[in-house]
Amino acid sequence: MTEPLDIEHFRSLLLAAREEILSLTETREATAATVTLDQASVGRLSRMDALQQQAMAINNRQRARMSLTRIDAALLRCNDGSYGLCIDCEEPIPAPRLTFDPTALRCIDCATASESE
Repeated sequence: MTEPLDIEHFRSLLLAAREEILSLTETREATAATVTLDQASVGRLSRMDALQQQAMAINNRQRARMSLTRIDAALLRCNDGSYGLCIDCEEPIPAPRLTFDPTALRCIDCATASESE
C-alpha cells in the first residue's frame, strides 16, 4: 500500500510555481512589444535581433499561459480531492512523479501509453 500524498506540500509547490510565472509576466510583456522597423534609427541586424527576441518572448508568453492553465487545473484537483489520481486508470500517481511535475495528470504507464497512440 502506498502512503497518502501530502496534498498541502504539492499545493505549495503549485502556488510557488504560479507566483514565479506571474512575476515574470511583466518582463515578458515588455519584451514582446511591437518592434519599430525604422531603418534610420536601427540597423538591419539590430532589427533582425529585435524581431527574433520578440518572437521568443511571444513563445515564452504562450508557454507561460499553458503552464498557468495546468497549474490552476492541478489546484482545482487539490480542492476536489482528485489530485494525485491518474485520469485514465484512476490509480495513485507516485509522489516522485508529482514532485518532478506537480501538474501531472497520468501515471507513467498511462502517460507512456498515451504518447504511443
